[in-house]
Parts: sequence; structure tokens; C-alpha cells
Amino acid sequence: MSARPAGRVSKSSTSSSPTSERARSAVAIPSSARPANGTSRPRPRTTRTAPSAPTSAATWAASECSTARRDYGQPGRTSAVTGAWKRALVLAPHTDDGELGCGGTMARLVEGGCEVRYVAFSIATRSLPPGFEPDTLAREVREATAELGIPEESLTVHDFDVRTFPERRQDLLELLVALWDEWQPDVVFQPSHHDVHQDHQTIAQEGLRAFKRTTILGYEVPWNNFDFSYGAYISLEKHHVERKVAALARYASQQHRRYANPEYVWNLARVHGVNVNREYAECFQVYRIVV
Repeated sequence: MSARPAGRVSKSSTSSSPTSERARSAVAIPSSARPANGTSRPRPRTTRTAPSAPTSAATWAASECSTARRDYGQPGRTSAVTGAWKRALVLAPHTDDGELGCGGTMARLVEGGCEVRYVAFSIATRSLPPGFEPDTLAREVREATAELGIPEESLTVHDFDVRTFPERRQDLLELLVALWDEWQPDVVFQPSHHDVHQDHQTIAQEGLRAFKRTTILGYEVPWNNFDFSYGAYISLEKHHVERKVAALARYASQQHRRYANPEYVWNLARVHGVNVNREYAECFQVYRIVV
């Protein structure tokens, strides 16, 4: 099976090692000061560093999340947690999995200046409805990720055959390890290991092996998850959900699927938002937090 390129395309399921620039920065935490005359003056900034004994990592992470909750939603502010991520990697077993699981989060991260890289592993040629060209999903994922603000050079599409990932486990692992070696993302979004689809399970399992030195969050695919731990919520604004809906609308070949319904996408974002007293949100299973 072959397909025309969408972003960087790796053909024939062989290993590929895309490259990208690296960048890191510290998280700045504002403190307040007010002169006696009541007028405001610039707030000094301090740098938050990783915990040292006896402060536990869990306590420090909780403090970061508290800061994120306070800061996000204010004009011009980005949460201390997501604002610290300069490189985010999204692993999509099939094109559209990433948009379904964390499309709003991708839009929010791009908006905040994070470099988001999207890697899809199959264009699911055998699953296309009649009448669509074999490379349809390679084109559609390029259009969809563009809606989220991801440039074409940050998109990689492989053409592993759908529903055969368990047989290609080692090839997939080598691709993922190469991604870590060359790019070292600050956070990885991948399917949950509770996802019952065999391709999703394989990417989830090998992702944990390849990226165990960084933050790993599992995104939700409700119709495939028999179990899911709602450990992390990333709050969204209306325009982030709009970008997600627009991205999914680019998949003309998938519009027959019930989960492609815009009302479903909006309602799921609302439900997760209500759970954490926000208007909209996406939720994630926490596998590892590295701060």
C-alpha cells in the first residue's frame, strides 16, 4: 500500500526519524507589590524550579496545578502547567484519533506558542467508504491539523496497515524511540491503554516504553474505553472547541460515523467542563508527570 505525502510521509511501515529544533524555557510565576499611594507598579518575576527535599514532587505538582487554575481564563494568561510545555507530541494510531481525543488542547497549545507535532501511523485505506481515493485520509489529516494551527512540516503520516499494529510492535517502538531521541517532547498525548482497539492499544503500550522520561497523558476515545481514569482536565475556551469541530469537519470520509457529529463534540467538551467548573474541557488519563 502506498499513499501520496501529507506532511512528512513514511511509506511501507519502515522506521522513520523526523527532526525538529529544540527549545526550552522556565516557568515564570508573578508576585504582587503595591506602593503606598495605591497605584500599581510592575510585579517582580521569579522562576519556579523543580522541588528539592523535603518538598515532594507531588506537592510541587499540586502547586503548579493550583497556579494553572488561578491564571487560566484571565486575558493574556496561560496556565503555569501548559505554558511550560514548549514541545508537545500527539500520537494518533489513525488519522483523526488525535483530533477526537485532544483537538481542543492542540488548538490551545498552539495558541500559547507551544510547538505541536502530530504523528499518525495509518491512513486506514482498507476502512475507507466506497468512492474515496486510497490517499484520502492523508489529505484530510493535513487539512484538519491546519485548522488547529499545526504547520505541514510538523505533521508526519505513516502508512502501517490498519488493524495490524500488534504484528508490527517492534517497528512502531523504533519509530517512537527515534522521536524521543531527536525531539524530546515535554508532553506526549497518546491513546489510553484501556482503549480496546488493537492499534490504539499498541501505540499506547509502546508509547509508555518510548517516552517514560517525560510527561505522558492518555486521551479519551469514549466508545473504545471500557475503563478510563479522569486524572487531568485541560480547560478550553469556546474558540478552541470551534477549531476542533472545524478540524473534524475536514474528514469528509468519516462523516458517516456518529462520533463525528459536531453536537457530540460540543456536548462532550461541556460535560468535561462541568466536571471541573469550566465552560469546556478535555480530560486525560495521567501516566507520568515530569516537572
